[in-house]
Amino acid sequence: MNASNKPVNQKAWFLILPVLVCVAFSAILPLMTVVNYSVQDIISPERRIFVGTEWFSAIMRDEELHGALWRQLKFSFAVLALEIPLGILLALSMPAQGWRSSLALVVVSLSLLIPWNVVGTIWQIFGRTDIGLMGAALQGMGIEYSYTGNALHAWLTVLLMDIWHWTPLVALLGYAGLRSIPDAYYQAASIDGASKLDVFRYVQLPKMRGVLVIAVLLRFMDSFMIYTEPFVLTGGGPGNSTTFLSQFLTQKAVGQFDLGPAAAFSLIYFLIILLMCFILYNWMQRVGTQTKEVGHA
Repeated sequence: MNASNKPVNQKAWFLILPVLVCVAFSAILPLMTVVNYSVQDIISPERRIFVGTEWFSAIMRDEELHGALWRQLKFSFAVLALEIPLGILLALSMPAQGWRSSLALVVVSLSLLIPWNVVGTIWQIFGRTDIGLMGAALQGMGIEYSYTGNALHAWLTVLLMDIWHWTPLVALLGYAGLRSIPDAYYQAASIDGASKLDVFRYVQLPKMRGVLVIAVLLRFMDSFMIYTEPFVLTGGGPGNSTTFLSQFLTQKAVGQFDLGPAAAFSLIYFLIILLMCFILYNWMQRVGTQTKEVGHA
């Protein structure tokens, strides 16, 4: 019998059936429920009116949404601009082997083990001018610091809190990428007389591209959905200076119980994240390709 005519055993597909069921219950069914709510005006549990795309049009004209989206974009890109370079520097400074390496990994990972609501509480105390170390230190230097009364101070405090909490994740990913580089590359660079900057630019950075793409996408998605930390720290204030998209959505769905507009916005929110991740991924792939071409040249 011809090898191409051999019957193929398809029973292995049953192994992924539990995964498909879990995905259906955890993702697909909730998504379809949200889509259903987004095209209806839910007056009561028994009374609903089909409104089509009315909620989408109303949400897109909402000035509060425009402000929250602008604050969210500024925050997420500030997170990327600061955490990615800091994470790379931290990874480069960590020992490569021995007990110091293990100790460094444990110490760097400590902030990642803290729950998000506890992080907000820690920084809430840390920023107080009466008992908090940072708040009292700034007050002692003559800086009128108040994350509860000054919009800029609140935004910067949330940004600093996120950097403290999540830069170690970038560092760990970068460290894993550095440890995967064979010693032969470093030996070849040493023979060629390459400086440390050249080694970083043409050896380490290109080889870290894969993990850095993961780091950028993870940090963008997570920062774009940030909710717990600023909610605990500032409650979205003062005013609406730290009210990001996730808090705007929660206010719509829970605070005002506008399920139709909230469902429409959650779909728009989802599409924005997908679009931005697609743009970032393709941009990093293009930059990585150009860097590789320069290195070969």
